[in-house]
Amino acid sequence: MRITRRRFLETAGLTGATLAAARWPRTAQAQSPRPISVSHSVSTFIYGQHLVAKEKKFFEAEGVTVPSFLVPGGGARVVNALTAGQAMFGLGDSNHPLKATEKGRETLILFATDTRCSYANIVARRDLWDKGVRSVEALADQKLVGRKAVIAMTSVGSGTHVYGTYVLKQTKAPDGKSVNDHVEWIGGGASTTILGGLKAGKFDAIMAVPEWQGAAESEGFGRVIYDVQDEKAWTRVFGGAIPVTVGYALRETVEKSPDLVQAYVNANYRAQQWIRKAKDEEIVELLYKPYMDTFKREDVLKSVRYYKTIFDWDFLIEEKDYENGMKIFIPMAIEKPVPFARAVDLSFVRKAQAKYTS
Repeated sequence: MRITRRRFLETAGLTGATLAAARWPRTAQAQSPRPISVSHSVSTFIYGQHLVAKEKKFFEAEGVTVPSFLVPGGGARVVNALTAGQAMFGLGDSNHPLKATEKGRETLILFATDTRCSYANIVARRDLWDKGVRSVEALADQKLVGRKAVIAMTSVGSGTHVYGTYVLKQTKAPDGKSVNDHVEWIGGGASTTILGGLKAGKFDAIMAVPEWQGAAESEGFGRVIYDVQDEKAWTRVFGGAIPVTVGYALRETVEKSPDLVQAYVNANYRAQQWIRKAKDEEIVELLYKPYMDTFKREDVLKSVRYYKTIFDWDFLIEEKDYENGMKIFIPMAIEKPVPFARAVDLSFVRKAQAKYTS
């Protein structure tokens, strides 16, 4: 989604209100929730913590309010909105706050929501599947594809781009080179455009969140050729767990407004625990109409079940898992490693756990 001048001014005004709210006296804080600006790339269940926290009013229960989410249509745009002051908090791929830090805007990871990358799935066009493109290796076969395979990610530098490139680089083509050497990457945008492009034959394959994977398969125009739920396939490429999707904020926000940071983390932690205990159908009932009714309801239900297998319920990040992610991010996303102690602050999660873990 393109951020218009009007949208920028509206969000900037919200952020200004947020910063002003951080200076209100405690008596005023108690009287009304303080607005915070929150962003994620697409409103699908990968960012269910944000969506549940809003719909269950966990933000308000923590003394803050989120009037609306900033949803720019790509993870790289989320971190850009954060560093530009349009958003106070972001939920997205863990490489984005690391990249911001490397560029001089110190950004801290506050928690992780999962341990495996749900948007490293690759879905090929159904007609190509029927012709024999049934593996990542087959994408390198121009005789099968009919051209140099065109692979769509959401946007350049996005998590779908980083993880997709890694999958293709770790997979050998018949000539001994990586599959990535034989394909062309293109920005596909968010749900409507990336699925529409696959269906229309503009793309030969797409990087797909579970909702897109489910939609392509249920509507008959796509078939999965790499699925991260296949533990052997995941381990072959990635080696083990990775804190993929993370909540983050600028270090200056953490230092200047720790109470707002704690409120944000608390709300998301409570949302995660609600997701863990809620029935799958109950989650769909809560989120379907306000956020996901462009998909079939059964596809959303499938995605809820999918994410429950990879969500990180305690929100904590193991240093070894963090280091496992570094091999993916260098040099595709960042040039040099960012030390764990500089990149991650789990103090807010630990306080949330102490308060809300039964």
